[in-house]
Amino acid sequence: MARRFNTTGPCLPAEHYMLNPEDRCPGVMDLIEGKDFFVIHAPRQSGKTTLLKSLARRIKAGTDRHALYCSLESVQGINEAPRGVSAILNCLQLALKYHPALSNAVPDYLRESDENTAVRSFLTELAIGAKRPVVIFFDEADCLGGETLISFLRQLRDGYVNRGEIPFVHSLALVGMRNIRDYKGQLRPDSHTLGSASPFNIAVENITLQDFSREEIASLFQQHTDDTGQIFPADLTDQVFALTRGQPWLVNAIAREMVVKICRNDFGKPLDNAMAEAAAQQIILRRDTHVDSLLERLQESRVQRIIEPVLLGEGESIQRGANDFQYVRDLGLIRIDQGVIRIANPIYSEVFARTLNGDLQSMLPVELVHRWMNAQSIDMTGLLMSFQEFWRDNSAAWRERFQYKEAAPHLILLAFLQRVVNGGARISREFATGTRRVDVFVEYAGKRYPIELKLVRGTKTREEGPLQLARYMNTLSAQEGWLLLFDLQSALPWEQQLSWETIHRDGRTLQVVGA
Repeated sequence: MARRFNTTGPCLPAEHYMLNPEDRCPGVMDLIEGKDFFVIHAPRQSGKTTLLKSLARRIKAGTDRHALYCSLESVQGINEAPRGVSAILNCLQLALKYHPALSNAVPDYLRESDENTAVRSFLTELAIGAKRPVVIFFDEADCLGGETLISFLRQLRDGYVNRGEIPFVHSLALVGMRNIRDYKGQLRPDSHTLGSASPFNIAVENITLQDFSREEIASLFQQHTDDTGQIFPADLTDQVFALTRGQPWLVNAIAREMVVKICRNDFGKPLDNAMAEAAAQQIILRRDTHVDSLLERLQESRVQRIIEPVLLGEGESIQRGANDFQYVRDLGLIRIDQGVIRIANPIYSEVFARTLNGDLQSMLPVELVHRWMNAQSIDMTGLLMSFQEFWRDNSAAWRERFQYKEAAPHLILLAFLQRVVNGGARISREFATGTRRVDVFVEYAGKRYPIELKLVRGTKTREEGPLQLARYMNTLSAQEGWLLLFDLQSALPWEQQLSWETIHRDGRTLQVVGA
């Protein structure tokens, strides 16, 4: 069977192009060797299960230890300890059933043990019956909640601290999207607290899987070239890295879209950057399960508290030590690039914007489509003058419909632009520049139209705005640019609030638009 790019489930060496997952999680074998209990956390579909399966195979291939992989996904939603602990034991029994060396290591009567000691007793009997030290990987551990989570963690801690006198597992990992510090977020408001010190405070380290580097993407693509002869040029690899920032699922999804959907498995067809852009757009528009699972998170208030400032270009106001920031970062929604908080990658930026303004975009009149566009150019000034009128007539009603009210002006303008170009031009957005602005440019017929969006936060905003726009124009080699200033606190009548000033500076034209 020919290998392929994988976008569903863990990677299998015989079936999929894959990198060695242990290279992306350095030090994990040292933790196992040191008899440590630890946490592995990483965003959804970044290779966690592939890593665990690889580690288990490696350990099983030796002669000094056993490795057991156990998924706790089926326990999600069972918050009551009696039912939850029983479900955990069922997961363990199922894992043992398909591990020949361990299938008879634990007596069946332990299924009926008291929920406060059942997991500890089970793992003690497993350690005794296995004859060799046992390493356990609990996948999807952050599915646990409520009293089930508390009981489970306390029993693991009890087994760990007493294992000098009572046999227990050699090494253990809890694996999921969340760091252990955030497991308290899984508790119901009326349940017991985990307390200031987690019951799993015996975890020696919290480690994460790293995204692919540019070199690792090239290595992954080279496997396809070796198998089929179809080449991923170096500039295409650069493009895929720029679009995905190395997020594993996105890298594989773009490659698969190009090879399978665009080229239809015709390996004689050359791959290029235009195909990567087309593949990315299809992934954005199709909203696969991976993308949808991220979008659900945007509705969470703790996610909004982090994402909204980033969408406004005000990421510097976020407290980086706060639990909400760490939570959103662990989910893979943001990254820190040269000290600046940004949306994790350009594809997520596009998806977030389209999701948050999607209702408005679909309701804008069809007459807007391509209205200010001809074969050679876009009349951006005419377009933005019409947007001023739209903003005057509709902003109050539409801002109330947005969950992200502070970011609503930006999202409404982006929806308006998207409706006008309607696939006829490319809109590039850059959130979180760290200068309280959002950079946008529209690319059409070989020209770039730079637009900057800012919320007015006092007189300094109006002073800084033209200077920032001029610098942005420099990066795009543009002779004309537009700065939109949204003053949400203004008490001025619309006739004064909707302003337009043209500034000529160093041979360039800066249009300052008040809204």
